[in-house]
This record gives sequence, C-alpha cells and structure tokens, in this order.
Amino acid sequence: MMENKPTITSKGRYQLKYRGTKCLNCGHPLDLSDKYCPNCSQANSTKKLTIKDYFDEFFSNMLSYDSKLLKTLSALLIRPGKITRDYVEGKRMSYTNPFRFLLSLAIIYFLIQNFSGNFSELDKYGVDKQDSPIDFQGPFGIELDVEDENREEAIKVLDSIGISEQLDRVVDYRDSLIMENPQAHFASLDSLDFSDRFYTKAEFFNTLIRKDRVYTLKDAMGKYQIPESFENKMSFGAAAGFVRASRQPGSFISSLISKLPFAVFFFLPVFTLFIGLVYIRKKYTYTDHLVFSFHNTSLLFILLIISYLIDSIFNVSSNWIFITIFSIYLLQAMRKFYQQGTFKTIVKYLFLNAIFFILALFGVVFLLAGNIFTY
Repeated sequence: MMENKPTITSKGRYQLKYRGTKCLNCGHPLDLSDKYCPNCSQANSTKKLTIKDYFDEFFSNMLSYDSKLLKTLSALLIRPGKITRDYVEGKRMSYTNPFRFLLSLAIIYFLIQNFSGNFSELDKYGVDKQDSPIDFQGPFGIELDVEDENREEAIKVLDSIGISEQLDRVVDYRDSLIMENPQAHFASLDSLDFSDRFYTKAEFFNTLIRKDRVYTLKDAMGKYQIPESFENKMSFGAAAGFVRASRQPGSFISSLISKLPFAVFFFLPVFTLFIGLVYIRKKYTYTDHLVFSFHNTSLLFILLIISYLIDSIFNVSSNWIFITIFSIYLLQAMRKFYQQGTFKTIVKYLFLNAIFFILALFGVVFLLAGNIFTY
C-alpha cells in the first residue's frame, strides 16, 4: 500500500497549514505531522483542489515515475539479476512495479507489430476474393496452399489433369448432402464418438453458415430443431470462427496479436512453476520466482522493441543479434540471482529453455483455438 502513495512536497496544498486532523477519505484520526493517512494512504490536505494544484501534482508524479523508470531500465540492462534481488529483499520504492512494467512493454510491442504489420492487406485473400491464392476452407474442407509466385502454374497443372474441378466437386457434393436434409444429417452424427462427432458437427455448421445464411446457433435451432447443448455451442463457435477467419484473415491476425499481451500473463505463471521446481532447494517463494520471470521477460520486450526500431530505420534484420544478447543475459541473471555455479546454472538454463519452448508450443495452439472460438 505504501508504494502507491503520490510524491508529496511541502508546497501548494500540502503545506502544514492545510493539514487536517481527520482523513477526508476514510475518516481516520490524524495528527498535523501526518503527511498521509496511515489507514488508506491518502495525502493529508484539506485544501480544495485547483487547476494549478492538479497540474503540479500531475508533473510531480510523472517526474517521480520517470526516476523509477530510469533506475529500473539501468538495473535491468546493466546488472542482470540485481533488480530482482533488490525487489525480493524489499527495496521496491526505487523501481517500477514489475507486473505493470511488463504489461506496458508487452502492449507497446504488440501494438507496434499490429499497426505496422498492415495485416488488413491480407483481407483481400479471403475466400470471397477472386484473386485469393488460398482456399481457406480450413479443417472443414479441401485446402490448396501455394505461394503467390507459383499459384498460376499450380492451378494450370491442376486444371490440366482435372484435379481442381474434382476438388470443387468433392466440396460441393459434401455440401449438397448436408443441405438436402440438414436435420436428418445432424441427427445421424450422434452415433459417432466425441472427437469425430465434434469435427463433423463443426463441418456441418460450416456448411450451414456458408450456404444457408445461418449466423448464430439460434438460427440453426429455429430452422432445423438442433438442440442447444454445450457441445453444439462449441462446434458452432469453431465453425463460425473459421468462416470469419477465412473471409478476413488479416483481421483475424490482428485480433490474435491484440490478445498476445494477456496470453503472456497466463503463460508466465505456469512457466514459473517449473522455475520453482528447478530451484526447489533455494529459499525463494513462488512470487519471488514470478518477479524474476517478469523482469527478464520485460528485458526481452525491450530488446525486441529496440530491434524493431533498428530494422525499421536501417532496413536490416537484427532479431538474431538481440535474441543472442538476451540468451547470454538470461544465463547471467540466473547465475547471479540464484547464486549457483556456472555448470549447474547451464544445466538448469538448458532444461528451462526446453520447457519454455514446449509450453510456448501448447500456448500457441490454445491461443489459436481460443481466438477462433471468440473471433
């Protein structure tokens, strides 16, 4: 609580003559010597807030934050592991909050990627566009995936042997079977096991959305008496997400990127569990390990932002340089924070990196799936 106090000077409305004997926020009794309420941390001032006071307070707090920010950045960049050690030992007033710091950096980085990526250009490759090099039927249809420069040649080859027409016929035939009697076709799916049933139901809803102007599950329920179950909601959500993603792939990617900062904060606490297991003999709490993760991930985002700016200005590719720098930095941070020998640190470093990439793979799969269901 004490970390959240504003910076108070003895000027303006914080002069001694404006101090009261009762907190205006919570009613706690105060002495005139109290600059803050010990109960709620509000500044002890009875003076009405003026425009001048507002701006004085704003710039005072901003300068205070800038000072913390500069100290945080210098500690992160120059002395690996020091900022985390200081923070867990209680020296927190000099540094920015690690959670807010990481969240701010993640949002800045992914906003830069989103706005500079020009992903809206990819919308012209949606399934409704004539010049699309891809058929985005996805897992519920037949897919042709070729590079732009090879597209015309590939289509000519397929046309010459009749495969292109055959693929279209397969999809059309499947759709015609479903649309001939949707209610009976859906009822026949109950005999399948769960995985096949879910996939086939999603395929069924995919066809209804594309062919029968069905926009919601309620539309399908009203037209074809489909029951409202959790399984049906999930399969319809998957189908609807794939259809929207196929029609606007650029918007889908933008939506995915916008969720990445928050995905980081679901991923790191899980990864921190493995850090705690690796260093189980060290007398650190889970929160201490989590702060270590936050600080090092913050540095990664700082380096990625710097790399992006350098690439944009000089038209070069510097990602590998900064990833290498971060890899060396992380090894040093682990050695200095956890105070272990070089060999032990390297073994644990390699193990944790392997776990990181495995978890990241699962995280990407879950993020893609979640974005499809919510897009």
